[in-house]
Amino acid sequence: MPYPSASIGFNSNPLERHSEKREDSAFIERLRSDPAARFLVFDGDIPILKHGSEHDPWFFAHETTALGEPLHQVFLGEERNGSARFALGFPSGLAVESFSTEAVIERIELRSIALQGLVATQLLGVLGEAKSMLDWHHRHSFCANCGSASRVAAAGWQRTCDACGARHFPRVDPVVIMLVIDGERCLLGRQRHFAPGMYSALAGFIEPGETFEDAVRREAMEEAGVACGQVAYFASQPWPFPSSLMIGCFAQASDTDIVVDTVELEDARWFCRAEVAAMLAGTHERELSAPKPFAIAHHLLREYCEKGASVLGG
Repeated sequence: MPYPSASIGFNSNPLERHSEKREDSAFIERLRSDPAARFLVFDGDIPILKHGSEHDPWFFAHETTALGEPLHQVFLGEERNGSARFALGFPSGLAVESFSTEAVIERIELRSIALQGLVATQLLGVLGEAKSMLDWHHRHSFCANCGSASRVAAAGWQRTCDACGARHFPRVDPVVIMLVIDGERCLLGRQRHFAPGMYSALAGFIEPGETFEDAVRREAMEEAGVACGQVAYFASQPWPFPSSLMIGCFAQASDTDIVVDTVELEDARWFCRAEVAAMLAGTHERELSAPKPFAIAHHLLREYCEKGASVLGG
């Protein structure tokens, strides 16, 4: 059944993760040594792609043997045809000539892959999974409980400390991203690092002990000084930069006076639906723009342009 999240970047991932079998080392090794197994290769945090008639991020085992042992290896899951998929993380600076393949090898940052649509949507989701997991291993080599070095377990989905016995699991940071609505207008802001002229929905991390609805209200007040009442969930998106879960919402403004937090934002303002539609279409008279389709903010804006305040329900 179609659902709002399905068309958003990084959301489609067809792999069967076999979470219940990750601690079965014989099962994982059997999958890894199968000639049909394929591997994603990361040069630091940058995926390596073969470039022929199209971009292909998958490598056979024999194509990666000359690279040596990876820093980290993660079992990503199994395709419907039964072939396993793994991610290999290597230190930055892989030599292109080390690959045992005649294809052209390219390093392409994941955000650029998504922006340019270089791989199928299903592959984008798997690349996001791999990047988040490899980044987690890179950042969590030591036990947060006692400081000792930890080791990889459960096919890459756990780290274990032999010194104190603590087990550590991948973390995902929940983030609310919200389109605040006042009838035929919506509130957009821009950060200083955005591309020139680009505005987007407001966003912020959920704090401990806080619901996503309260986080929406708090962030809208903190960043733009706008109080909100009703909050409606729209869709979610894994965001592998490094590992967040974007929780997309619409919020009803209770007032319309804007007070910009200049530490967080460069600007924030109200935009009418027609103006937002022009930003999405790339036809805005002042060349203002909106996020691209791989980002959940784009889909929040498009949904509002098509349905107006009815996105809040009721």
